[in-house]
Amino acid sequence: MARYDFRLQRLFLRASLHEAADVELDREQANYLLSVLRMGEGDRLLVFNGADGEWLAHVAPAGRRACRLTIVEQVRPQTPLPDLDWLFAPLKHARLDYMVQKAVEMGAGRLRPVITRHTQVTRVNVERMEANVVEAAEQCGVIALPSVAEPVSLDHLLDTWHVHDAGRRILFCDEHEETTNPLGILGALERGPLAVLIGPEGGFAKEERAILRSKAYVTPIPLGPRILRADTAAVAALAVVQAALGDW
Repeated sequence: MARYDFRLQRLFLRASLHEAADVELDREQANYLLSVLRMGEGDRLLVFNGADGEWLAHVAPAGRRACRLTIVEQVRPQTPLPDLDWLFAPLKHARLDYMVQKAVEMGAGRLRPVITRHTQVTRVNVERMEANVVEAAEQCGVIALPSVAEPVSLDHLLDTWHVHDAGRRILFCDEHEETTNPLGILGALERGPLAVLIGPEGGFAKEERAILRSKAYVTPIPLGPRILRADTAAVAALAVVQAALGDW
């Protein structure tokens, strides 16, 4: 089978997956397969649960509203999560949905909301973010699901960094960096655990920038000569970091 068989529907399951397993879908997933996708007896799809790899499954309808899946064979072994944390100031619903989905596509391993001085959205719907992680994974062939953390303040994040994240470098996307080319800075860094920090729409406060720049484990990087929206900056930052120091 090809690396990613985009001809087949993919579905995330909260069930153990192994050969000959029989999985009963919940009502929402059954309705999606039977009523929305019009799948029937014997139709094939790919399923994953974030732990057991990706499996080929056959559809077995059980009436008009119920459906079971027969797990046939593993088509891809489980892959580890990328060792890249995405730290970001939350945005409003639609743009946050977009950022979460793109972070999954770009290879983030952990999604960590950070509340800064100028963050416009301070209440984060973690369940909605997790749903967007699943949707992006289903659509893009991802089988290792990134985790979503509860939001923390930037001060708390930095005060406890040495406790939970010792050895992980923060790449701080700073629009005030003197140079406009991030490649020279990234090229001088050693490979290792990384976190990419994206600020809010209004940027970081002057005091926040000073604190970030004072930390030995923080490296400021620019994102080119143009001012980018926060959601665009997230995609640009993850792309350039993955190309220079990640798994590209």
